[in-house]
Amino acid sequence: MSEEFPIGSKVRLIAQPPYLKTAEPMPMLRPPDIIQVGDEGIVLDRRPGGYWGVRFDKGAFLLDSQYIQSAEQPPVTQEPKTE
Repeated sequence: MSEEFPIGSKVRLIAQPPYLKTAEPMPMLRPPDIIQVGDEGIVLDRRPGGYWGVRFDKGAFLLDSQYIQSAEQPPVTQEPKTE
C-alpha cells in the first residue's frame, strides 16, 4: 500500500522518476532533470492510480508515491552498515 500524504503537506523527492508528467488539465511529459532528488514541494491533491499532484518551485507534477516521502521525516541515506 502506498504512503498517504495530507493535502498541503511538504514532501521531498527521494528518487528520480524516468520522466515527469505535469499536473495540468492536459498533462505533458517532461524530462526528469527539471527537479532534483532532495527538492521539496507541497502536495496539491491525490490522483487515481497512486499519483500525487505536487507543486515544486519549477512547476506542478504528478508523482507516484514511491518517488516522494514526507519532508518532516529525516532524509534517507544510503550508508553501508558496519557491524
